[in-house]
Amino acid sequence: MPTLLDDRTTRRGSRPPEVVVRVTGDDARRKPAPAPRPRRGLTVRGVVTTALLGAVALGLFLLVGAVAGLFSIGNPFGTTQVDRTPPALLKQLSNLSDYHAAQGTFMVQVDVEDDVDILPSFLAGERTIFKAIGTVDATVDFSILSTDAVQVHDQTVDVTLPPPAYARPVVDPTRSEVIDRDRGLFTRVGDVFSDDTNNERALYLLAGQKLGAAAKESHLRDRAQRNTSLMLEGLLGRLGYTDVNVVFEKPTLAGAAKPAH
Repeated sequence: MPTLLDDRTTRRGSRPPEVVVRVTGDDARRKPAPAPRPRRGLTVRGVVTTALLGAVALGLFLLVGAVAGLFSIGNPFGTTQVDRTPPALLKQLSNLSDYHAAQGTFMVQVDVEDDVDILPSFLAGERTIFKAIGTVDATVDFSILSTDAVQVHDQTVDVTLPPPAYARPVVDPTRSEVIDRDRGLFTRVGDVFSDDTNNERALYLLAGQKLGAAAKESHLRDRAQRNTSLMLEGLLGRLGYTDVNVVFEKPTLAGAAKPAH
């Protein structure tokens, strides 16, 4: 409790008395309470930082393991192909009576350009260079032989055959490719909204025509005649005939090329 004490020294002078107050008791020993400390807990920033550090550590572990050959993580950006093709449908059965006597492999470079008359090429139009590789067969059709096509005289056989014909050219898609394609600005914009499947089909059809023309300029038919003669001579010779004569008819304009079925 507070206690009032007289100061005797003040009585001797002219100054008024002073009162000295001394505080004793429990109030003197009290100290201000410390400020409460913030409670430490998980924050959003701490969770994000921890997750990032864990992801980086896991990535480094997988990378070091893959480089060291401890395990294989494969290609994380790889794709998986899903084949949803339905079963093939049988549309037609045909009897084959052609003997494929020879085959030629040809390559042709198709260079086609579509021009727009009123616009320059850098605005509209398209030029495509297509390298096509395909095959053309020379065949002999035994189904059209007449009754007197085979003449037998003792050990001699005379066989008269139609001239070899050219089969439909077959363009190999695995070996053919577009080398270059230049399109105008407007053509490029139009292609974004259209499908170029018909353009590719037109290239293959044109390439097939070029391959067929190249086959006619080659010696494919002569080889087909020679191979057919050798085949018949060997076949009929095993049957006991010692002399086999194979004669081919002269090709006509109508029968020079075999129509596609």
